[in-house]
Amino acid sequence: MRIPYFPGCTLHSKAKGLDDSTRGSLAALGIELTELPQWTCCGTVFPLAQDNYIGMVAAARILANAAKEEGGKLVTVCSFCYHVLKRVNYVIKNNLEARKKLNDYLEENYAGEIEPVHPLQICKENVGLDAIRDKATRNLKGLKVACYYGCMLVRPASEMNFDDPENPTIMEELVSAIGAEVVEYSYKTTCCGSYQILYDNDLVMQKVEEILNSATAKGAEAIITSCPLCQFNLDWSQEKILQKNAGFQKIPVLYFTQLLGLALELPQESLGLDQHYVDPRPLLVGA
Repeated sequence: MRIPYFPGCTLHSKAKGLDDSTRGSLAALGIELTELPQWTCCGTVFPLAQDNYIGMVAAARILANAAKEEGGKLVTVCSFCYHVLKRVNYVIKNNLEARKKLNDYLEENYAGEIEPVHPLQICKENVGLDAIRDKATRNLKGLKVACYYGCMLVRPASEMNFDDPENPTIMEELVSAIGAEVVEYSYKTTCCGSYQILYDNDLVMQKVEEILNSATAKGAEAIITSCPLCQFNLDWSQEKILQKNAGFQKIPVLYFTQLLGLALELPQESLGLDQHYVDPRPLLVGA
């Protein structure tokens, strides 16, 4: 099965481990991701003003180009990219004025026919959790994993239509399918501070410490996520938190595709496990 793929800017740089592990793990499950031949940044954030159509141009161009490929779907794994593409597609499908203005500007005739999908959906709906369970041959039994969704992947619920916005479970279902143990905790959909890391480190470290402490208090040994910015904030901030709080307990923060790739016995060097501030390899070597 071949599906067009939009990696996004961060996956070609800081989050290369997410890109490599996504391509590799889905390939092991029989899904070939074919990168769009031409793409730009999606715009990163969905415009707050409803009539700011120029802020939707980048995403609309990506979607229109994807519509020229076969398959009717467009896979993207970064939570921000998925958020922007999904919401802009929703606007194009439901707002005739926006559709006309964007198409006139881009000289396209796109009406929202592409379905932006996330690899978590591909795993559950196309591959199937039972099939993944059969293919996950590496023993992860006993590894306690907390799933972190953040705020971009599931909200706003009416437009994203991605699991329960307050208590999503699709990532936990995947963790169970590959044999690890799910840890339930209270902060899996709270914001990590996002771009405030550029302006207010103290605020972000406060948010991160709350999230991490909530997970480790329930016994989590690792956290998985789908968002490069969330992963950076949760990972990078830990050394600074430890400097202020000697009792703080560090915890590796992985991409869910890295854990999936590990379960599928992909070579560790192909998963980008060496690219984290809190090294997950000592925990995972014996997994």
